Amino acid sequence: MAGFWGRRKREQEAQAAQDATLAREAERALVAADERIRTAADELVFAEAELGTSLTKDLKAALEAVRTHLREAFHLHQLNHDEIPDTDEELRTRNARIKQLCDWAEDLLDEKTAALAEAVATVRNAPQVRAKVRSDAEALTARLPQARSIIERLATRYADSAVHQISNSAEEAEQLIAFATHGADVAERRRAAKQNEEANLALETATEAIRRTSVILDAVEDFEIEALRAESTLAEVVADSRGDIIAARSAPKVPEVAEAITALEQALESLAPAGSRNDPFAELTQLRSANTALDDAIAKAHYRQENPLPSVTQVQHSLDDADRQLGVARGLISGHRGWIGADARTRLAEAERLRVDIPELIQPEDTREQALVASRRVAQLAAEALQLAQHDIDSARPQQQGWGDDGWGGGWGGGRRGGGGDVMGGIMGGLVIGSILDGIFD
Repeated sequence: MAGFWGRRKREQEAQAAQDATLAREAERALVAADERIRTAADELVFAEAELGTSLTKDLKAALEAVRTHLREAFHLHQLNHDEIPDTDEELRTRNARIKQLCDWAEDLLDEKTAALAEAVATVRNAPQVRAKVRSDAEALTARLPQARSIIERLATRYADSAVHQISNSAEEAEQLIAFATHGADVAERRRAAKQNEEANLALETATEAIRRTSVILDAVEDFEIEALRAESTLAEVVADSRGDIIAARSAPKVPEVAEAITALEQALESLAPAGSRNDPFAELTQLRSANTALDDAIAKAHYRQENPLPSVTQVQHSLDDADRQLGVARGLISGHRGWIGADARTRLAEAERLRVDIPELIQPEDTREQALVASRRVAQLAAEALQLAQHDIDSARPQQQGWGDDGWGGGWGGGRRGGGGDVMGGIMGGLVIGSILDGIFD
């Protein structure tokens, strides 16, 4: 008994120490959160002055929410120190809630102030950003003559459809450069007029215009390289296509292969003559599509040669066999419902689900093979359901009490002892599951 009370006292002392630690943590968290709110409020004032109210509205809303919840924390702390005695559990719950509210408040304010850090940095670095916009604009302007030269050269070599995507790139780049420099000027004037929000927006759009200009001019220079690669690849694909046509002559003689060969020949004939303006990108796409169609047709023909399409009669015979299997399984399970477990019922349900869609697959040639596979699967599932159901019945029968065993019907017409037990057991199994005979033989 002395050991019990000693252990009890140690547990109480440990709990008291934990409660004291939690109380100190709650007080520190309350002070830290209150200071964080005051600091965040100061940061909001500076941010609104630099960014305007639109970009700082999230921080302002967060401050309002935090102040509301911190009032709850101060109220709980006051309850801990009023004149009304509190239980240890009440104090523990309040201090845990105070700490939770304060931690949440600091996390939320940290998140919102961090989100403004990049925008504030941009504002404070606005003079440097404007200077970079103007210097980038000058550098990009110097690239415009080269871009125009490339476009003119490509236009004499390739079809209009090939160079369509870059034909107006020089003009677009020139307009974007003008827009960027104008945006930098607007940003400077707005900043001088203390219209910081409009100044930020103008500077952001100017920076984006410079970025887009650089992408456009890079695309013009890259296009020439890609066009040359496309021409080289086109020559290789043409040679391969002619070889594929020769090889396809030995493929199975089916209409699909003949049509694919004709389509590839027409694609080769439609290529622009050597020395003329062509569109290597479009011609590559056309040849690749025709090549792929020929490969698919040959592969399908070889497969069908090795795996002949089943006839409608063959599929119907397989479906009839599946229906017979289904009928037997369905009858056995229906007649012995009280003994049949989940596995057999699941196999039967899946077989019946697959059976519903098979008739729609028989007539179309493209799905006839699928119909044969599905019908065989139905038969397999039905056979499994039958096997599982029979196993459930065989497992349950030894547990049934034959009527003849206790002298109720010693022989039912002179038959073997207990001979009626199996029959009645099957009937009872199906009925007891529905509670129809509950208690009739009690």
